[in-house]
Amino acid sequence: MAKTILIVDDSASLRLVVSIALKGAGYKTVEACDGVDALKKLASNQINLIISDVNMPNMDGISMIKEVKKLSAHKFTPIIMLTTESQTGKKSEGQAAGARAWVVKPFQPQQMIVAVAKLI
Repeated sequence: MAKTILIVDDSASLRLVVSIALKGAGYKTVEACDGVDALKKLASNQINLIISDVNMPNMDGISMIKEVKKLSAHKFTPIIMLTTESQTGKKSEGQAAGARAWVVKPFQPQQMIVAVAKLI
């Protein structure tokens, strides 16, 4: 059975690019436009991995990670941050919250597939 990945980004075009790459590698995808939407999607879908932006309206990616890690069903769900943020401080904050990998935009789709395969 295909693993399902939740893609969280306020950019519909970026969600589409990531989704196409993941589906091409055999994964199922669910999309969310921000952290609030992501938490709703987690409640109604079996998610194996999350890919999230940091800077989003309503709830940013790091706040979302903290909320996800409070959920017993998703405490150990791996999370990859896909963001334009490359500062060490922001990376450290994300890792402390529970992010397992940090991919900086722009990215190569194959780079994302490799990171997903290592964590899922």
